[in-house]
Amino acid sequence: MNKDEASGNWKQFKGKFKEKWGKLTDDDLTVIEGKRDQLVGKIQERYGYAKDQAESEVKDWESHNKDYRW
Repeated sequence: MNKDEASGNWKQFKGKFKEKWGKLTDDDLTVIEGKRDQLVGKIQERYGYAKDQAESEVKDWESHNKDYRW
């Protein structure tokens, strides 16, 4: 996957992230920019989850959105 494909892919999935985790802001998603560990951290921060819980939610999201590649 080249950089343009990754960028387009990220833009497509930002909306899906906001559907699942509505407390994430556009600024949060700009910082995350496709980095899985950043997503887990922002979910922890915004929702007050433990790392294990945030990680579990991201894994669950990934299992339902297999077309997305980090």
